[in-house]
Amino acid sequence: MIKIMIVCANGIGSSLTCQMAVEAVLKELGVQAKVEHSSMLAASAQKADILVAGLNFKERFDKFRGFPIKIYLKSIVSKSEIREKLQPVLEENGWI
Repeated sequence: MIKIMIVCANGIGSSLTCQMAVEAVLKELGVQAKVEHSSMLAASAQKADILVAGLNFKERFDKFRGFPIKIYLKSIVSKSEIREKLQPVLEENGWI
């Protein structure tokens, strides 16, 4: 099962909101995944198949080695943007 980590500065509000949007998109696509949210500090020591974060964190998260795939969003609550960026990644890796 693939693991997706949603990361924001404190790992509380925005990452949880984004997690719910990602889970809704995954459900629409029929993909099962373990989805968690985390703070930037905690995520730096973790691993997942995909990291999802706001575009404003790109410079910091590009340095994280435990996440082979990184998806950056302009709007962390936009299901259409999440689907647009997540679906091709899932298809390319044979997860759907």
